[in-house]
Amino acid sequence: MSAPSADLRARIDSGDLHFLDGLVLLGTIASQRWFGGKSRDVLDARVLDAAVAPGGPPILAFAIVEVRYGLQSHDLYHVPLGFRPAEEGWNESVIAETEGWTVYDAIADPALIRELVGLMRSSTSLQLENARITFWGAEGLAERAGELSSIRPMGAEQSNSSVVLDESVALKLYRRIEPGVNPELELLRFLTDRGFEHVAMLQGYAAYEGRPLETTLAILQRFIPSRGDGWRLARDTIESEPNWLPEHAHRLGEVTALLHNALGSDAGDPHFAPEEPSTEALALLSASVDEEIEQVFMSLPQSDALAPILGRGEEVRDRLRTLTHVGNVGKVIRHHGDYHLGQALWTNDDDWLILDFEGEPARSVAERRRKRSPLRDVAGMLRSFAYAASASQLQRGIEPPPGWEETCRARFLEGYLAAAEPALVPSGEQGIERLLMVFELEKAVYELRYELGNRPDWVGIPVAGILRMLETEF
Repeated sequence: MSAPSADLRARIDSGDLHFLDGLVLLGTIASQRWFGGKSRDVLDARVLDAAVAPGGPPILAFAIVEVRYGLQSHDLYHVPLGFRPAEEGWNESVIAETEGWTVYDAIADPALIRELVGLMRSSTSLQLENARITFWGAEGLAERAGELSSIRPMGAEQSNSSVVLDESVALKLYRRIEPGVNPELELLRFLTDRGFEHVAMLQGYAAYEGRPLETTLAILQRFIPSRGDGWRLARDTIESEPNWLPEHAHRLGEVTALLHNALGSDAGDPHFAPEEPSTEALALLSASVDEEIEQVFMSLPQSDALAPILGRGEEVRDRLRTLTHVGNVGKVIRHHGDYHLGQALWTNDDDWLILDFEGEPARSVAERRRKRSPLRDVAGMLRSFAYAASASQLQRGIEPPPGWEETCRARFLEGYLAAAEPALVPSGEQGIERLLMVFELEKAVYELRYELGNRPDWVGIPVAGILRMLETEF
């Protein structure tokens, strides 16, 4: 085995990682769970920019990688890299071995994870030729995150990589990156600064600032022990403790309202100040949902599961037009954006904690940062109750008790409306019901498209949701 090349070490230290360009890098990225371009025609991958932390080995580098597809499209990925002398025999998440060095994904190396958190603790920066990577750590981080002797992965994530350190803090590395501050960092910083208790407080972050973009690379949060998320608890208790979620849905509604109250509490911050929705905004929402309805219903196949809504696309569109005559719709604010039972943890302190503020991954950062009615989050949770009830039967053959979904909905809404600032929601019960139904319809039509393409056996769930909206009288 050859000795580590001093010349290659010098290139690494200078941030010149172009020796990884091409098929070696592409093959590694394309095989990862977090790679989002698996269905596309991938052409190439190259390092656009990189910064290397001083010291080592092991050496820690932060690479911004461009993955190119056909039709001149591309995605950007954050790939933290580790480098060790090949003679050490490192074999975790290896990308390549070259000139006596082993190159690997740094998330697999506890020593490099500690180093990354150390950069946050020191609130330092790494300077590149035309950019820099800035690290920030909260006051007291050194005391809260001690020796970091225990590091474990946080489970199988689809789009990011997360680890828990000493059961005290959790590090999330964003993989696919876009221009702009990640909404999760923005919302967590806002909520942490205001002492909002129902999120895992922000403890640190890493951000790339310069050419070709400004973006968020990683965040560090307090780790909060829990019994599990709402989706898992609904699944696990629906037979043994069928009243568990209905009994705790009221508190979930309250906590959701407290979140929205906090997000709409600062009239002096232009990024968060509540706003009156424009007529154009409601018209745009209606038009986008209308277009989605038309596209989905035009291509519905013949099947027993779809029979209740076949040929009823125009009826659904008419119902949408009726629902959008709401009058006062309340305020638009920053909101969660991808809210469902899987985004709420039931903590060991017997209360709800809200997580994952990135928003819907299919939407751009600009779309995810847009202010919306808080009832859009509420509708997402209501649809999640429907999915929990039906998934129990589809996946495990367990029929929920009669009225389980309806009770969860009613209790959640009761808790939400009792705690929400009145100015944030439409005035009057009918206005609230109508706007909620617009957002539920938007969600159900999206679900219908998704299930047709991915889980045809599940199409009955959105079909039932659409039927509910057609049959509701005002």
